Amino acid sequence: MKRGTVNLPLHGGQAPSYLLNRMIKLSSAICTIIIEENGSKEFFKRLSDSLWFQAFGCVLGFDWHSSGLTTVVTSVLKQSLNSERHGITISGGKRKKFYQAQR
Repeated sequence: MKRGTVNLPLHGGQAPSYLLNRMIKLSSAICTIIIEENGSKEFFKRLSDSLWFQAFGCVLGFDWHSSGLTTVVTSVLKQSLNSERHGITISGGKRKKFYQAQR
């Protein structure tokens, strides 16, 4: 088991909508591949690994390595995953249309 600490400072502001739109498309494609190749159990295992989740956010283009990444990536996943295509949905969030990207 990996152990250690990572300093993730909180930064204010919002991610730009053009970036969110790209993150949604890319995360949908990446998640589709992971789920189809390894199953949803492995997908959830990866999401629960904080270092993998941080790296996933960076791969999606959100290069702010801060605690804000969790909120943004979760919102992106909420918009990119759907039960018909992936068999998974994300629910909850900070508010109803938090970081809702224009499609």
